[in-house]
Amino acid sequence: MALPMPTLADLVPLGPEIFVCGAAFALLMVDLFLSDQRRGLTHFLALFILAAAAVLTARDMAMAPVYGFADLFVRDTASDVLKLAVYVVAGASFVYAKPYLQDRGLFKGEFYALGLFSVLGMMLMISANSMLVLYLGLELLALSSYGLVGMDRDNPRSSEAAMKYIVLGSLASGMLLYGMSMVYGATGSLQLGEIHAAAASTGDRTLLLFGVVFMLVGIAFKFGAAPFHMWLPDVYHGAPTAITLFIGSAPKLAAFGMAYRLLESGVGPVDAYWQDMVAWLAALSLVIGNLVALVQTNLKRMLAYSTISHVGFLFMGLAQGGQVGYSAAMFYAISYAVMSTAAFGAILLLSRKGFEAEDIADFKGLWARNPTQATLVMFVMASLAGVPPFLGFWAKLEVLRAAVDAGLLWLAIVGVVAAVVGAFYYLRLVKVMFFDEPEGEGARIHPDGHVRVLFAVNAVALLVLGLFAEWILAWCRVAFPVA
Repeated sequence: MALPMPTLADLVPLGPEIFVCGAAFALLMVDLFLSDQRRGLTHFLALFILAAAAVLTARDMAMAPVYGFADLFVRDTASDVLKLAVYVVAGASFVYAKPYLQDRGLFKGEFYALGLFSVLGMMLMISANSMLVLYLGLELLALSSYGLVGMDRDNPRSSEAAMKYIVLGSLASGMLLYGMSMVYGATGSLQLGEIHAAAASTGDRTLLLFGVVFMLVGIAFKFGAAPFHMWLPDVYHGAPTAITLFIGSAPKLAAFGMAYRLLESGVGPVDAYWQDMVAWLAALSLVIGNLVALVQTNLKRMLAYSTISHVGFLFMGLAQGGQVGYSAAMFYAISYAVMSTAAFGAILLLSRKGFEAEDIADFKGLWARNPTQATLVMFVMASLAGVPPFLGFWAKLEVLRAAVDAGLLWLAIVGVVAAVVGAFYYLRLVKVMFFDEPEGEGARIHPDGHVRVLFAVNAVALLVLGLFAEWILAWCRVAFPVA
């Protein structure tokens, strides 16, 4: 059936998306006429675009769902909160990345164009009310991410990571698309609302449930949940650290938005089936992620495996469902995005031209050389470990509470044990910084003032937001009102 021509009322809810799309193309054109010496203008324009998009989103923040473009698109509180978090994390990623890319001859306009198109893909995923729009946003994000990972074409490790990302990412997209096709065959619609209504009707649900399984596999791939995590450590390790910071933070917010739209807005009435599967994915991620992270000596790989364990905590909230579960999962997604940005920011802070601070040993003696920065890195690790009163503690507590409320006591116990195991490898870095003697030149802080200030704000925010975590959690609860 042909879609009707969009009216102005249809396009108003898409205002931020339309602006980011047009601005990204404009940025590409402007960058064509800039010399390498004036490339900083592209950087500031990209930050301005994100700031303007945040203003557009916050100005017309939707308390009630608003639909647009023939109901293919929905704007509600959940989407607006997630988009604002995406803007903040993406903007921080751009600032962190600038000196790193300059030192390695990668400071090109393509980084910002691909970054903005990635943000646009995340926005579409978060506000999709149709499997068509959701898949469009997912592929826009994926293709842009593949390009970013392979930016350093002269680096064999980066090229290998990009190839693995493309192959396994395409496999995940194919599984997700196959699942969507079966859900379409079972319900006769691509609209999530119509799928929800069809799933609630009685009858043979075999084809529908078969499709849900494949969609869950695709979602788990995109999150990096075990046992579909094989791409994540190699991509995180092989990509330039500035790119790893970007793809390891903001896309997790979009992945949560995708999971919520597909599982709750779409096939929600069959939650008794998919919630059990999500719970087991959570348990596997918690166990595999933490155990493998214990033996890592490379910090980027350690953070990659810890990401798998954090996805397990996030899935604990999704497995519960309802207002408590979804608000806890959203709170965890936002908290982890901020923590991940700070963690990879710490690596960038100690990296310099010709040197990558990727190994845990590279942080030896940081306390003796720079007590302030060592303390800030300790804040980041403490938050990731879930030490009170940092933000990570409240995020873990909220998803554990959601699991207990849902009767998933066994999963909550697995989560508590995993949190204790995870604390070991995070605090190992703290031990190296404070008690080990530096080797050679030792840890040196990057001279760029913007990165230093941003990292300080990022790390301190983990403590401040932890003290005022209820404020963020209140927004997450408003986003998922009790039915």
